[in-house]
Amino acid sequence: MSRIQANLVLLLAAAIWGGGFVAQSTAMESIGPFWFVGLRFAIAALAVLPFALMETRRLNAKPTVAEYRAFGLVGLALFLGATTQQVGLLTTTVTNSSFLTALYVIFVPVIAVLIYRRHPHWIVWPGAIMMLIGIFLLSGGAFTSLTTGDFLSITCAFFWAIQITLAGRAVMKSNRPLALSCVQFSVCAILSMAIGAGFEPIDYQAIASSITEILYVGLVSSGLAFVLQVIGQRYTTAPQAAIFLSSEALFGAVFAAIFLQETIAGAGYIGCAIIFSAILLVELVPELTKRRQRKIASAL
Repeated sequence: MSRIQANLVLLLAAAIWGGGFVAQSTAMESIGPFWFVGLRFAIAALAVLPFALMETRRLNAKPTVAEYRAFGLVGLALFLGATTQQVGLLTTTVTNSSFLTALYVIFVPVIAVLIYRRHPHWIVWPGAIMMLIGIFLLSGGAFTSLTTGDFLSITCAFFWAIQITLAGRAVMKSNRPLALSCVQFSVCAILSMAIGAGFEPIDYQAIASSITEILYVGLVSSGLAFVLQVIGQRYTTAPQAAIFLSSEALFGAVFAAIFLQETIAGAGYIGCAIIFSAILLVELVPELTKRRQRKIASAL
């Protein structure tokens, strides 16, 4: 797969996730967030399982204990990100959630410092300031206007950053994107349904009324899009992957306007533009710097 093809695969994943925000929001009208996340990823795990088994047969070796452990940690990060995002959608709009979730692009290099002691490029810090300004405008000019759902969406972005970082490392080491997907979906489903069973009532009629949304996010938004993510990440650079995946925010806002008739104030549009500009700066500047350094080195 060429890098251009890989980036198009990641763009498709982002578009699918953008549509998933709408399904996640409408499902909250009839089903609890933990049951929704649990059912979503249970369906995704079952959908990916046959392909994960074929992958194992092709490699002629089962995943090692260390690989299962790494996959499980990715699943834990996925659980924390998915559930905070889903609970957040109870008290925020799809537009806000999609753009605040995109903060993971800022958090990814910070996570790299915390986990791998890799210091981020200097552009991360002005990018973070731009993000804060964007959030300020998106909130209507007052951080006090941010809802609990907005703060949960920001927390979700931190966990997504962990998931992306761990998933990228795990798939590079194991070369098992489908096994990774299946295990992380299973871990997320089990943890979510366990909490749902303890704190949310089971309403089969509500589940039936939300079956379209559950199937979409389970088979398409979770199963297909997450697999596209881990496959695409194998053939492109991390900065380019983050750029294309972060376009999820734009797709989410567009789909929310089309299907939910969501609108935001004029300052909110400026905030969204600043947030997206910060995302592009944080990912493009380091990559362009590396290319320039390579050209200089090759010319010497």
